[in-house]
Amino acid sequence: MTLAKKAARWRPLLGGIVITALTHGVCASAKSPPVSPWTFTVSGDSRNCGDVVMPSIAAGTHANHAAFYWHLGDLRAIYDFDDDYHSLHPKATIIEYEKSAWGDFEHSQIEPFGETPFFLGIGNHETIPPKTREEFTLTFADWLDAPVLREQRSRDDPQDHQVRTYYHWIRDGVDFITLDNASVDQFDAAQLKWLKAVLQRDVEDGNIRSLVLGMHEALPESLARGHSMSDSPTPEATGLEVYAALLNVKKVKPVYVLASHSHYVMEGIFDTPYWHEHGGVLPGWIIGTAGAFRYALPPAASQAKFAKTPVYGYLLATVSPKGVNTDDPIKFEFQQVTEASTPADVIERYGSDLVHHCYQENAQVN
Repeated sequence: MTLAKKAARWRPLLGGIVITALTHGVCASAKSPPVSPWTFTVSGDSRNCGDVVMPSIAAGTHANHAAFYWHLGDLRAIYDFDDDYHSLHPKATIIEYEKSAWGDFEHSQIEPFGETPFFLGIGNHETIPPKTREEFTLTFADWLDAPVLREQRSRDDPQDHQVRTYYHWIRDGVDFITLDNASVDQFDAAQLKWLKAVLQRDVEDGNIRSLVLGMHEALPESLARGHSMSDSPTPEATGLEVYAALLNVKKVKPVYVLASHSHYVMEGIFDTPYWHEHGGVLPGWIIGTAGAFRYALPPAASQAKFAKTPVYGYLLATVSPKGVNTDDPIKFEFQQVTEASTPADVIERYGSDLVHHCYQENAQVN
């Protein structure tokens, strides 16, 4: 991707900041606040068949004029060949696959979004050996250190120049926070300190009207408890700490929590007896429907506001203008993509048999 194209991708996110060049700083210009709703899209887990499914999610993102797309991690399988990759490279060795998997993700899954900004989270498959968090940070530095993120990091702390797998950015009074819980050592002390500082600023800043947090694994004690931060003692403890901090923020501002990791869609994931008894329920979604092998719903899914599998798709979020729907300014709706919505160039590249397999057979249940 050229520098010009990368600059164009992030221009819509900078609001009052105009990019003169990726390598030559910024200048400010005035911009009026939005007077109508705007949208963004989000999903995660695009391994296995993501090269087939993500172009349809990109098409839906464009059709809904979304301001950006947010990926919540698990880009490629890594422990074994992805179905889509193997169909094109049946003779590749596993070493050849592992070396090219993330380049394949960029070409086949990010590029279809064109100039729409693409925010990238890290999932547990990004830490499966030989992959590491450090390699992820270097490989995707263009996204993790995008101009809008660099500007926000500088506003938070002018001395902070470190590119991380967790970050945040603010648009129209909404703070979007990407967290890293991709391995059992997370959330670590450094990330918790950073997050609590962000949350404290958000509480005190009258211009911040709501918060949206995106991460790979769901916070503990959700309806998807068996495949979440409740899996291990350390992440469960730090996840509970984060949830408690978010409950404090919710007292003054709306908070929304998004995750993937489980390969289905579910709304109301924190409406559980535990959270009714331990502080309250946060609005939460699981949206692991971007191409991964789809799971059966867990037993607790019957308690969810909405739950569905085996499906692929994304959340379409509609943000109300400032001063409108102040108690619940962001509405989320699942948008399903189907075999029939597959772009012609994807069918031509992979063949109708592989596309059919991805949509009709890539699941525990049918």
